[in-house]
Amino acid sequence: MDENKKINIQKIILSTIAAVGIMGVAVVAPNALQVLGQFSGKKKYSRKIYINKTIDKMLREGNIEFVKKKDKKFICLTERGKEKLAKYELGDLEIKKPKRWDEKWRVVVFDIKEKRRSTRDFLRATLNKLGFVKLQNSVWVFPYDCEELVVMLKAGLFLGKDVLYMKVDSIENDKWLKEVFGL
Repeated sequence: MDENKKINIQKIILSTIAAVGIMGVAVVAPNALQVLGQFSGKKKYSRKIYINKTIDKMLREGNIEFVKKKDKKFICLTERGKEKLAKYELGDLEIKKPKRWDEKWRVVVFDIKEKRRSTRDFLRATLNKLGFVKLQNSVWVFPYDCEELVVMLKAGLFLGKDVLYMKVDSIENDKWLKEVFGL
């Protein structure tokens, strides 16, 4: 399969379940197969097997679960599945940089518990990818407005008060930061 045409089936399944909420098992496969029909060069039979294997893997990993209501089985997202979906959706974020710097620093500070280490590591990697500079492991700085993005990260990763966003006038000895950001 062509690399550019690869589809992340887990992302599609998680997004589909999230969009519909709890959905009947009988509904999941046909809808997923319609969306996944974009696999070129794959036979319909092998697509079904691949989707079923992916769903089994997602169950084992704890991203989705079966819930029984009135003698019917339904699939719903677990908290872990919601976090994974948020990570997929947040993976393509960008910050638009204005032509002129307003001479204010944006600082993101977080204190995320050890039991959520993967979320903490994802947040660090995302901040790094977006161009933030690390002052300490849980203190990152950026020169341009990014409040909306930080709010989205907090909501998408269910971090709430674990992450603080600050807009500050100065940072002690910030000459090296200005050089890093080309200001």
